[in-house]
Amino acid sequence: MVKEDKKVKKEEKIEKVEEVVEKPTSDAVVDEKAEEKVEEGAKKTKRKKKGAKSVAVGNAYVKATFNNTIVTITDLQGNVLASGSAGSMGYSGSKKSTPYVAGLISNAVATKVKGFGMGDINVYVNGIGSGRESAVRALQSSGLNITTIKDITPLPHNGCKRPRPRRV
Repeated sequence: MVKEDKKVKKEEKIEKVEEVVEKPTSDAVVDEKAEEKVEEGAKKTKRKKKGAKSVAVGNAYVKATFNNTIVTITDLQGNVLASGSAGSMGYSGSKKSTPYVAGLISNAVATKVKGFGMGDINVYVNGIGSGRESAVRALQSSGLNITTIKDITPLPHNGCKRPRPRRV
């Protein structure tokens, strides 16, 4: 019964649409888009995708911590094009911080970015993990031209005060 009711409602909608199409406008000029929408009924029109983004130069940020390695590649404005980490590659635990996995991450991210037409990158390395050097080598071996390598690891200039000696 429910299916029959739905069929009846659809038929009523179709009849209403036909009535709308049959009615002439005052100027007898009907907008083509409106006519297409009336004919399609409830169907949505699809929009065309924008052209593929073409980026020739970008920045690669390698964050190498004791527990993980994260590689992010951006354009010069800072918009992220591709990023990857050891966890996203399927590794867990102590395997995430190894140099081997850091190389795999860099290769995977570099292949994503090559689709954008990127050729030259500036590399910024952050952290003191074991995967920092192998990540940079993997970026170079994947075919990207490295123009600069800069270490942006934060260093304290005798920052916080040391705790006082303990009295026993």
